[in-house]
Amino acid sequence: QVQLVESGGGSVQAGGSLRLSCVASGYIDSRRCMAWFRQAPGKEREGVATIDSNGEAYADSVKGRFTIYQDNAKRTLILQMNSLKPEDTGMYYCAAASFACRWSGRLERAYGVWGQGTQVTVSS
Repeated sequence: QVQLVESGGGSVQAGGSLRLSCVASGYIDSRRCMAWFRQAPGKEREGVATIDSNGEAYADSVKGRFTIYQDNAKRTLILQMNSLKPEDTGMYYCAAASFACRWSGRLERAYGVWGQGTQVTVSS
């Protein structure tokens, strides 16, 4: 089974930027949906952004500020986060689904492969 390893988290002030990376240990078909999720303290995990060969999609809360993209040659999924807000604070996870994003969306149960997470803290 492919493993996912995230990195790039840290602490920044509001308005700052971070770039999260997720490296896969093996090949993942580009038709499969890849996603970033986050979980704030005391809250449920929520989908932030998804990507497959058909394109990208974002939660309304991050649209226009976050960009998801892939470097297939390096087997890396990226989440570029700009104009960060305190409410973006949380543990960020990358995940891989077995199907395309049109079927998986941002439903947590559709994703069978998860990374260990990387912490993002945004201070006001």
